Amino acid sequence: MKKRKTPSKMRKGIYILPNLFTTGNLFCGFWAIISVFQEKFFYAAAAILLACVFDMLDGKVARLSGATSKFGVQYDSLADLVSFGIAPALLAFSWALRPYGKFGWLAAFLFVVCGALRLARFNVQSSSGETKYFKGLPIPAAASMIALTILLYLRLIEMDWVKDVVILVMIYVLAFLMVSNIRYFSFKELDLAKRKPFSIFIFVILSMIVIVMEPVIVLFCFILAYVFSGPVKMVWAWRKKRAFRKMEPVPEEDLVIRG
Repeated sequence: MKKRKTPSKMRKGIYILPNLFTTGNLFCGFWAIISVFQEKFFYAAAAILLACVFDMLDGKVARLSGATSKFGVQYDSLADLVSFGIAPALLAFSWALRPYGKFGWLAAFLFVVCGALRLARFNVQSSSGETKYFKGLPIPAAASMIALTILLYLRLIEMDWVKDVVILVMIYVLAFLMVSNIRYFSFKELDLAKRKPFSIFIFVILSMIVIVMEPVIVLFCFILAYVFSGPVKMVWAWRKKRAFRKMEPVPEEDLVIRG
């Protein structure tokens, strides 16, 4: 009589394709760190942005092919911590925060810690089934904000003192947003493989053309709008809720007491 296979034996092995994209993400993060040590800040920022592309692809491929696994989730988080936590923190410190001494590297370390906490919280809460929104700013968006700010500076600006102040303030703000409870749109439900209105197709084409014309400026504007979208939406919802409360009728018991 043949022995029945246990679930643990049937589930041995890993999914190759999505984990290859995750490895590409990790490689780009390591490349960014090496570029920082060599003071090649342009390549370091570009490597972080390329890591974002791999990070989007590995999740998309895993969901489309049904190749999601606990191993892939943990591996992806470790790669994200390197590419979007350690790499941008080292880049920000070496490029702008070094003159601040202890305060500079502590700010960079705070970014890494908040990024790690953001990833850990995401892994714990991912089983809740919420797909439309993220709680807290995603760490790839925070890393992209730092990388695109540096690329924009190298493209347009020439004042050294500006970069020091801007990066110092930015890294504290991004660290706070990552561990906050502010909700950000996840784009997971935006499935372009399904039928969409013709206007959306035109918008996507126009966006691609504009990005190709001025990639750094346009991408910087996109990521800046995304970073601010969470706080703006939170304030808008708070004001709307406050206005609704003012419009609620006063109970008759309160009117009698006040009278």
